[in-house]
Amino acid sequence: MTAITTGSFPDLTIRAAVLSQLGAPLEIVDQITIPELRAGQVLVKIAYTGVCHSQVMEARGSRGEDNWLPHMLGHEATGRVVATGEGVAKVAVDDLVVLGWIKGSGVECGGSQYGCDGRLINSGAITTFSDHAVISENRLVKLPDGVPLDVGVLFGCALPTGAGIVLNELDPRPNSTIAIFGIGGIGVCALLAAVTHDFAKVIAVDVSPDKLALAQQIGADAIIDARQTDPVDAIRSMTDGGADYAVDASGQTKVIEQAFAATNPSHGLTVFASHPKAGQKITLDPHELIAGRQIRGSWGGASDPDVDVPKFAALYRAGKLPLEKLLTDRYRLDQINQALDDLEAGRVMRPLIEVDANV
Repeated sequence: MTAITTGSFPDLTIRAAVLSQLGAPLEIVDQITIPELRAGQVLVKIAYTGVCHSQVMEARGSRGEDNWLPHMLGHEATGRVVATGEGVAKVAVDDLVVLGWIKGSGVECGGSQYGCDGRLINSGAITTFSDHAVISENRLVKLPDGVPLDVGVLFGCALPTGAGIVLNELDPRPNSTIAIFGIGGIGVCALLAAVTHDFAKVIAVDVSPDKLALAQQIGADAIIDARQTDPVDAIRSMTDGGADYAVDASGQTKVIEQAFAATNPSHGLTVFASHPKAGQKITLDPHELIAGRQIRGSWGGASDPDVDVPKFAALYRAGKLPLEKLLTDRYRLDQINQALDDLEAGRVMRPLIEVDANV
């Protein structure tokens, strides 16, 4: 299809997983019409999309009131550019691209509305649980050479967030120690980045034996099963009083507090990447902050997709980021609810939805 500036797609309708009611399964809806592209928007044919806990929280209503129902979901994917709106300069028709929620260069267009049987279906600047999607230019980067379409999905969220925390935000000192809590998609990516750095000790904490085994296989120096061992005591004992750095990727208030408590009391830094359910709070002793411990949240690993995606791709091509190890569970788009259930139950690490591998 030739790049366009205006117009519609009368011969093309799409299929998508739609959230119509909080706490209910997503609907698989066919015959959805595509809105006219505005300036700065890009129409992408989706190849693969990932599923993370953010979508589980949205679907279950754990983020609180949702004023945009019905709407589409998803925020990391790969695909091929089908058409571009006026002024798009970052990508062109037929480019393979990575879609991600973290803003990069280009136009921010906001959301869109699709049509289906007389009703409107909302979407944000990026949605990916569909076979095509209208995306803001600033949520796209070209898929780097040498990165497969399935692996490239991780470059949209898990990798820039998890690896970004370690490489962009911690700026770790040589021979320091780090503990990573929660070995899911983001936690594994933080672990992968950590083992490329000159840490004296890398510690992985989880409650899943399978995830801990993977952490050890990837290169963690120590693993802690938090069901059987108090991770705070264990980390203090193996790091001379506390880790220099801690990363929490669990999204649980108790675990964020444990990560904070497991750091060195005079200088330890904790960074957490995901947020608990709406309304939940963490509790910290203010004196520990005064004495030297620090804690802060991370917004996407402080990543700049235009800079960091090529950087992560170079590490991947060099064999330092074995990302295929995360992609063990694959689903079709019509199995999206099973993927959400499996992720919520901890049965899988990072569900991958194969929409159309032959884009």
